[in-house]
Amino acid sequence: MNARSHALSQSASLALTPRTRRILVRALLVLLIALPCIAFATPPSWAPAHGWRKQNDPTYAGYSGRSWGDDYGVRAGRCNRADVGAVLGGIAGGAIGAGAGKGDQRPVAVVVGTVIGAVIGSEIGRRMDEADRSCAGHALELAAPGQSVTWMNASTGVSYKLTPSDKPEGANGCRKFRLVATGSFGLSEGRTVACPAADGTWSLSPEVQLGRR
Repeated sequence: MNARSHALSQSASLALTPRTRRILVRALLVLLIALPCIAFATPPSWAPAHGWRKQNDPTYAGYSGRSWGDDYGVRAGRCNRADVGAVLGGIAGGAIGAGAGKGDQRPVAVVVGTVIGAVIGSEIGRRMDEADRSCAGHALELAAPGQSVTWMNASTGVSYKLTPSDKPEGANGCRKFRLVATGSFGLSEGRTVACPAADGTWSLSPEVQLGRR
């Protein structure tokens, strides 16, 4: 038994030659360096790779200074009017109204009626409901300069395209934009400047209001 133990000990000593030990040390160092990279490259087990950013940074910073939980497709250039209407309807108890989701409870930005009247006229502007004006407001909040955002109101048959200017309008967050409405009346378009409030509403710029008096 002693002879066998001695033989095994001798074999182990022969196996771990200086060269073998150097190889093992290098392999261990490579593994230690690689492990942190693998950890950073792999999302947590509870978060799929494609959804990691949404789960860890789910908000969208708007021009008003507020962060929004959903862009409703605005960043991709097409406002999802159905989703906007569903959110507003749920908050207003099934009826979309001008007071839906006021203040900090507002889930989506909104443009007030005077802005729409200044751009495409009050007559056509009256065809816009709260979902339409929210698509316009959210586009002003989140669309990149020069990026067009489109949507369509299936009930009225009117389609809209809002394009913020690629030039800033000062440090107060105001944005110059172009709005085009197309429907049975033909095409109506115009440009104006709107400014955001802390509650996510967009109103006509004071300079524009003064110029219209």
